[in-house]
Amino acid sequence: MTLAKLLLVICIAVGVWQFSQGNNQVSLGPEISVTEPPKQTTIINPISFQHDSYQITPLAEFSLQAKVLGRQNYWLDRESDLSPTDLALGWQMMSDETVLSQINLSQSNRWYYWQVKAFPIPRRELEKQSANMHIVPADERVAAILSQVKSGQVIKLEGILIKAQAADGWRWQSSLTREDTGAGACELVYVTTLEVIN
Repeated sequence: MTLAKLLLVICIAVGVWQFSQGNNQVSLGPEISVTEPPKQTTIINPISFQHDSYQITPLAEFSLQAKVLGRQNYWLDRESDLSPTDLALGWQMMSDETVLSQINLSQSNRWYYWQVKAFPIPRRELEKQSANMHIVPADERVAAILSQVKSGQVIKLEGILIKAQAADGWRWQSSLTREDTGAGACELVYVTTLEVIN
């Protein structure tokens, strides 16, 4: 098979996979699905540990229930070796499908984007009650559950916000607040427990 044909086959396969992901969505109906914001506790004396070829430094204990606003899998960037999936998550008003139906949401290049014609809720609440999270499965069990998570579901996860470092100097660090936006605002979550609630 020539390189051109191989690239064509890969592009078709990726297109089919992305199409199936986009149509693999759960609807739970109107009203708030998740009433509480994420919970976070700073780790005072963190002890680093090894995860595959990365040194992981815990920054904060972290848990949440949230509605999955979108998921995006990655496999070509450097970060995908550690975090193969990003989940855009919403809670409180950003878990209400009546609100979400008025917001155009998307993900690409490790970013989470939204567009509105008119804000269904105050802009600041939209920003504070949703986030793009880079998911690092702690083990194969979590990875298996993560592979089945669909947009529209409500999930529960527990783990830690982390800083990751590699021997070549590469590093990646989580945001530690839901108040920020833009570059560096995503959470890098080492997930030890993952459950689909709805």
